[in-house]
Amino acid sequence: MGGETLVLTHDAMAEGTHFRSDADKADVAWKLVATNLSDLAAKGAEPMGVLLQHSLSAQDERFLVGLQEVLEEYGVPLLGGDTISGDSVATFGLTAIGRATHTPVPSRSGALVGDAIYVTGELGRAMLGFEGALGHLAAFSRPRPRLKEGQALAPLVSAMMDVSDGLLLDCQRMGIASHVSMQISSEPIPVADAARRQDCIRWGDDYELLFTVPGDISLPVSATQIGTVQGLNTAPLWLDGEVVSEDSTLGYQHGATLNS
Repeated sequence: MGGETLVLTHDAMAEGTHFRSDADKADVAWKLVATNLSDLAAKGAEPMGVLLQHSLSAQDERFLVGLQEVLEEYGVPLLGGDTISGDSVATFGLTAIGRATHTPVPSRSGALVGDAIYVTGELGRAMLGFEGALGHLAAFSRPRPRLKEGQALAPLVSAMMDVSDGLLLDCQRMGIASHVSMQISSEPIPVADAARRQDCIRWGDDYELLFTVPGDISLPVSATQIGTVQGLNTAPLWLDGEVVSEDSTLGYQHGATLNS
């Protein structure tokens, strides 16, 4: 658009699926914005503004508190949107608009044979926060998108996406999109609870960055190598030398609900 390459993304959240009915609506607002900004981070984009679809409820004041906090934290303006009212389940939607800081814009379909596979941060913190672990509550309710890391990585990566539905499922998606085999090992994957490693790499809601780069590149961000990209060999995802089949245990699948 003119001299800019724009990146647009839209995510929605619904009561009972993405947040409990008793959730603090300030946290709901934060997470709604943060998850959309995480999509921009995966494209190496700089946020320009958001458009909000807001379902009116009894906790509108708390929602506005959280909305103001997250927009001020990341310096993102609210450009407009729409409000609705009704007796149905509370739903919220957000469209985030970003400016690409590097072209071509990273995608999940560019992983190349021989690339190293990396992930930022520590997986499983959101899961522990959801379960009530005090040191990890914010990881679930107020995730922090990796915007600076995404912008620093954009010129270097062959493929990149955020980890929202679980590392294994998102690794598989990258492998399918790139027509390669993502071969990863359990042991080096950074997790918040080593005793529950398999849960940590499947649960999701982490909003870390999963990316591939040529193996000889020095990274400008902190990240952990968890595997390598190989030629497509019967399956898009291998874990510890074994083919991982496509089933519902890999990560979050739409249609699941949170226990209220």
